Amino acid sequence: MLMPKRVKHRKQFRGSLAGKISRGNTIASGDYGIVSLDPCWIKSTQIEAARVAMTRYIKRGGKVWIRIFPDKPITSQPAETRMGKGKGAVDHWVAVVKPGRVMFEISGVSEEVAREALRLASHKLPCRCKIMAREGLEGGEANEN
Repeated sequence: MLMPKRVKHRKQFRGSLAGKISRGNTIASGDYGIVSLDPCWIKSTQIEAARVAMTRYIKRGGKVWIRIFPDKPITSQPAETRMGKGKGAVDHWVAVVKPGRVMFEISGVSEEVAREALRLASHKLPCRCKIMAREGLEGGEANEN
């Protein structure tokens, strides 16, 4: 699974999911992409499941870019533990995704294959998504089709 090699602090606060993003909201490398419509935390296992679904459908043709990385540690206490006794151990890692974020990109395959691969991948993710296409010569702006 995806996780950082090393981090400055072992545990983090939960943070806020409010607001939209200003970076990472255009399709940079591929021809088609998945854009988030809701704020959410995406686990490293969900990112891997989406990647496997895409690469299996395109039969390892084309190229896939993963534009999010799980760098936030989420802690949890063991089951049947009383309140108190400090913060739990790191359980899993998540990527913080806000509305408008391009999460995956794909290129090198036909449009219908790319759209179906991205549709299959979006079913593995915990938030509502939309499939976008790169504008022809407009400097990388995302455009809904």
